[in-house]
Amino acid sequence: MLDLPTLGLVITSAAIDSINPCAIGVLILMVSVIMGQGGGTKKLIQNGLAYIGAIFLTYLIAGLGLIVAFASIPILVAEYLSLFVGALVVVAGLIEIKDYFWYGKGFSLQIPKYFANKIHEYSTTKTSTWGVMLLGAFVAAVELPCTGAPYLAIITILRIDFNLIAFGLMILYNLIFVAPLLIILFMVAGGAKISDVSKWKEESKGTMRLFMGLLLAALGWILILIANGTINFG
Repeated sequence: MLDLPTLGLVITSAAIDSINPCAIGVLILMVSVIMGQGGGTKKLIQNGLAYIGAIFLTYLIAGLGLIVAFASIPILVAEYLSLFVGALVVVAGLIEIKDYFWYGKGFSLQIPKYFANKIHEYSTTKTSTWGVMLLGAFVAAVELPCTGAPYLAIITILRIDFNLIAFGLMILYNLIFVAPLLIILFMVAGGAKISDVSKWKEESKGTMRLFMGLLLAALGWILILIANGTINFG
């Protein structure tokens, strides 16, 4: 039976997590390169779907890996692990909220500069379909430790009673996660100016951080309440 509170958490978390500056930024850069090289709409859509598909699969596989890892942990330890993850997610949320008001001061959740430079380099050179898929997988793997706190929180909740419904919720989460990338891709393919999309992304970064921070703080607190038995989503 589908648990509506869990469904609501999955949809809300994925929707906010989907406004991902890194993945969106790399897609915009890659689209700019393809258009600059005179690539047609067919190549644009083909490479864009390869990039987005690789991100989707990488996140899904990573989530399944975490589920398997959680399943091997004794129940008593898993309860304490849930408390730890909840506290970690709350801290991540407070950091994101801090960055909305005081970005650049203190610690921030962002991809290390070395990997950021590599992503920029690869996005301007890997324009074959396989190269773009590798780029998508690399982006997902690198950003997951930095921006994957909402996903970690949802995985921690779903692993409590992991079944086909929970697996379906994981797929739903990742479909929502890549939805903005699909929208941007087809908007550009349909004639939207890439400069307008890039401008929107830059202007919205602060708001993205604020909403992400508020979500993470709430998710982390919910995890803590679930771990200590205060609430139960089934």
